[in-house]
Amino acid sequence: MAELCGVIGVGQTQYAAKRQELSMPGLLREAAERALEDSGCTWADIDAVVIGKAPDMFEGVMMPELFLNDAIGGAYKPMLRVHTAGSVGGSTAIVAASLVQSGVHDRVLTVAFEKQSESNATWALTISMPFSVATVAGAGGYFAPLVRGYIRRSGAPEDTGIRVAVKDRQNALKNPLAHLQLEDISFEMVAESPMLWDPIRYLETCPSSDGACAMVMAKESIASQSAKPVAWVHATEMRSEPTMFSGRDQVMPRASLDNAAALYKKAGIQNPREEIDCAEIYVPFSWFEPMWMEGMLFAPINEGWKMTYEGATAMDGDLPINMSGGVLSSNPIGASGMIRFAEAALQVRGMAGDHQIDGARKALGHAYGGGSQYFSTWIVGDQKP
Repeated sequence: MAELCGVIGVGQTQYAAKRQELSMPGLLREAAERALEDSGCTWADIDAVVIGKAPDMFEGVMMPELFLNDAIGGAYKPMLRVHTAGSVGGSTAIVAASLVQSGVHDRVLTVAFEKQSESNATWALTISMPFSVATVAGAGGYFAPLVRGYIRRSGAPEDTGIRVAVKDRQNALKNPLAHLQLEDISFEMVAESPMLWDPIRYLETCPSSDGACAMVMAKESIASQSAKPVAWVHATEMRSEPTMFSGRDQVMPRASLDNAAALYKKAGIQNPREEIDCAEIYVPFSWFEPMWMEGMLFAPINEGWKMTYEGATAMDGDLPINMSGGVLSSNPIGASGMIRFAEAALQVRGMAGDHQIDGARKALGHAYGGGSQYFSTWIVGDQKP
């Protein structure tokens, strides 16, 4: 039988456009040391380190994990690097949890990061790689046609994305770590912002951020002794599909639907909208909130936008989404998925500060990446599964 795994420590950096006062190792160390402090552990207590980041080409530093583990304090400890494009933060957390659940290690520190100020992700996503199709458009140019496809098939009102952007940016005002803090955010401000990739406007997009997120996970006998609340891992799931194959539905990938169904089955959840108290969903462009409401089976196909319109995804709605401000407010790509997982853990630990959902007992973390082809998710609770 698998070991139970609990999150006993969470550490995040301040997210910002440029953390020039920190080197790449310094950025990771800040998050890792905060997670260790939260967990009541020191490096001596940690058995292994799992590091995640986006493609090396984003920063032009190849295989940085080879020096990062020693540089942040994990010298001589086993280290594993994970890479699944934009979903990597979530996948990294799942790999770390699996090392505890399998009994390989008792305590694992996992950390994911991105230092976009020293890189050019749009360039990295635009060049023509061997044996692949060049998008020549960056992430926004790739995803905009998928959003337009969603609008066409669902009949969603054109201002749905604006409403999501306003909500998430208002939530970010409650999160002191969030990169974007737009005090005067309004529907009109988003609507009047420049159209970048029709139908995606400037304020409907995520920023480029520096930042790192870390968690300490432990097996049941150790986690149960924690002086602070524990987020117990109830279920994890990862699914992927090729970028291109005949008949692929890029608007609503099969891998997303299968991932959600498998996750809920593992967690024993019959009605996810009723049984999950809140969720952090990977929404780099605002329209992906209604799309992933369907992809995570919270809403019927073509009806995810209704949750936005009804206010269901607001802080006081029946399923609050992206209480932290989400990817729209902080986007260190390699860490963005882990931030979603960590925020879910903070919610059930009752430690999310001003963006805490009262009474949150079960929360979902979600990440996706690549050409909507990698999906990673987990469900955590305040009680053991």
